[in-house]
Amino acid sequence: MDNFHINRRRFLLGTSASLALTAVNAKGMTNLKLAKTYRVALIGTGWYGKSDLFRLIQVASVDVIALCDVDKNMLEAAGKLVSQRQKSGKVPKLYGDYKKMLAENQLDIVLIGTPDHWHALQTIDALKAGAHVYVQKPISVDVMEGEAMVAAARKYGKVVQVGTQRKSTPHLIDAKKNIVDAGLLGKISHVEMCCYFHMRNNGNPPTEAVPAFLDYESWTGPAPMRPYDGLPHIRWWRTFTEYGNGITGDMCVHMFDTVRWMLKLGWPTRISSQGGIYVQKEGKSNISDTQSAVFEYPELNCVWQHRTWGTPNNPAYPWSFTLYGDKGTLWASTMAYDFIPQGKGEKIHKDVVYEKEKYPEDNTEERIELNAAPATRLHMLDFIAAIENGGRPVADIEEGHISTASCILANISMKVGRPVVYDPKKREIVGDREANSLLIRPYRQPYKHPDPAKV
Repeated sequence: MDNFHINRRRFLLGTSASLALTAVNAKGMTNLKLAKTYRVALIGTGWYGKSDLFRLIQVASVDVIALCDVDKNMLEAAGKLVSQRQKSGKVPKLYGDYKKMLAENQLDIVLIGTPDHWHALQTIDALKAGAHVYVQKPISVDVMEGEAMVAAARKYGKVVQVGTQRKSTPHLIDAKKNIVDAGLLGKISHVEMCCYFHMRNNGNPPTEAVPAFLDYESWTGPAPMRPYDGLPHIRWWRTFTEYGNGITGDMCVHMFDTVRWMLKLGWPTRISSQGGIYVQKEGKSNISDTQSAVFEYPELNCVWQHRTWGTPNNPAYPWSFTLYGDKGTLWASTMAYDFIPQGKGEKIHKDVVYEKEKYPEDNTEERIELNAAPATRLHMLDFIAAIENGGRPVADIEEGHISTASCILANISMKVGRPVVYDPKKREIVGDREANSLLIRPYRQPYKHPDPAKV
């Protein structure tokens, strides 16, 4: 019996079996061609790239044949870890150039765990090379990158799953089915989403020489070239708008995507945002430390708030969303949910599902998010099911694009100082030339921005 059979059986026999079938689709799970071994590569071997790859190894029959990273030290360390985790025990081929890796290997699946400013080009190139793609969120740094990624996925007929794994989080699947879909909230006409983590890595490190093991030119890629002031990995790059879209782009995208999934929402009709650097002015960071945004729908406002200082409004739910209905309220996060009925009625509480006994290797994995591991495993199963059956995954690239672009549009609104209305058919912000010019970020030469009409 191969590794996929074993892990699938262990999973389905566990307490999350019914939730797993809900997330992956019972028909899709039944029809999986379980004998298939997928040829897999990872671009970006940092913290979350490896975490995604290890979750895939746990639930599918895969042969990790190649890894790519511009940090040689990180790449070599990842190669050793993968050899210890994958069934073959082999160290994958190691590359510093992802295009060379794509050209030299026939790949079924490419996982992308690089910083946000690289997601679009690498996704499109992997699709052109014939691979299905699992790309981390947010999918892009500008709106038109996302449009091009959706166009490429459709043109080349490949599955693209976005790492918004809240849709595969067992207790949130339960909340959608047994609270939202069951009508316990009644009419939902207000949503609040927030992040109060102190995660803005604000500092003033000095400029220094680029170490020999890091190809900083390639790391920067299409983004503006900043003076090198230390390894950008994990948190440092996220503190700059050159590479991402701040905490709205990083953290709101998860919560907003989950709310849209739960409430079956598409594009917002209008988006507005206000904020800036109000408190933490002492360091180099140029992302907002305080920001509010409103994503408008008919008779429904979805409101986002983040602060990287002070205390959360509810210490039990510092990164969360709250659905307000006329019959009750649902607080939900990656850790739990609480349903509070209006008037008399039964409160309902559910906690995150852990699988530390089923997957003991989780307990020794460096930096693993134990609360997210079961969700990512389900997300990978859903990804494989979509590949096998030719369908769309739960976090299809188009859904990831809507959630990502909406957060980017909120930042555009904050920058221009007025609400924006995006027309996804015309791919433009209606009646606002200044805001419309911000749908595409200039690329550093010689990199060329992808065009949705020419992917």
